[in-house]
Amino acid sequence: MSVRNVLRTRAISNRTESSGVMKRTARLCRDALRSSVVVASVAVPALAAEGEVAGAFDIGDGRRMYLECRGTGSPTVLVVPGGKASAEDWTQGAPVFADVAAFTRVCAYDRPGTPLADGSPSRSDPAPMPTSAAASVADLRALVVAAKVATPFVIVGHSYGGLVVRLYAMTWPGDVAGMVLVDALSEFLRVAETPDEWRWQKIILDGDMTESLKIYPELERADADESFDQLLAAPPLRPMPLVVLSADHPWGPLVPGFIADGLLGPDTPPDVGYVTDRAQKVAQADLAALVPAARHVTKTDSGHNIHKNNPQLVTDAIRDVVDAVRSGRTALGP
Repeated sequence: MSVRNVLRTRAISNRTESSGVMKRTARLCRDALRSSVVVASVAVPALAAEGEVAGAFDIGDGRRMYLECRGTGSPTVLVVPGGKASAEDWTQGAPVFADVAAFTRVCAYDRPGTPLADGSPSRSDPAPMPTSAAASVADLRALVVAAKVATPFVIVGHSYGGLVVRLYAMTWPGDVAGMVLVDALSEFLRVAETPDEWRWQKIILDGDMTESLKIYPELERADADESFDQLLAAPPLRPMPLVVLSADHPWGPLVPGFIADGLLGPDTPPDVGYVTDRAQKVAQADLAALVPAARHVTKTDSGHNIHKNNPQLVTDAIRDVVDAVRSGRTALGP
């Protein structure tokens, strides 16, 4: 597990999966960067409309972004990983990608600054940091056009990726026919907390990246407030088949242990986990209310990484949305 899991863009992350990882990943990043400071030197791939694809596409302004696609069929499923997570988080870190490729085409990509599991730098060229949901959407749209990803697609977003997929669908509604949100971060989290609670939430969301940035200055980091404001200013999400998957493993009981182990600062309020659990429950319900007849799955038997803890549940959700799109429905229905 890499630095992205310690610094995951969400306070409700299952931190028991992250203990002791930061130092190991920092060493991996350092070793990888010693051997090569070049990002993703790969041959120009075939267009993403057909066949297996794994390579970087020119998105303009002298930048390239890495995309990987497998399987055949329509609609294409486009996966947007969580904060600091590359496509590997889905293509190798969980069986969902391969399982979806068995019934339709599926693609995932690396945002700038998302390291690989072995600590290697992102396969996509660097971009200015901190980023925002709007900047991530602009990059994704450029990649979709450059790689000729078939539209409309079903889009899947995990964690910070949930902000990206929603803003993408609100900005380019003709590109998106259905959506799956996997324990997604949202602006509703901030709404559900007091200003002081949100101040602590942001500290935990951002994490202490001092040492990581010394090793990998291009590491992805997103401005949550700016991203939330961008979502609030965007047009509403149009009706579409939507599944919202919410983690149900509470974070509250774990926080005192994290403070004792030094994973959280000694001044961290000991009840911050319970505050987060409460606010996230409200936020996830608000996500499920965005479109008519959305399905909200709250019994996931999972922490934040549902695609790893309960991959079959995620695959089934994607299949249900794909089936709804294939049948021409704009809502999942009962």
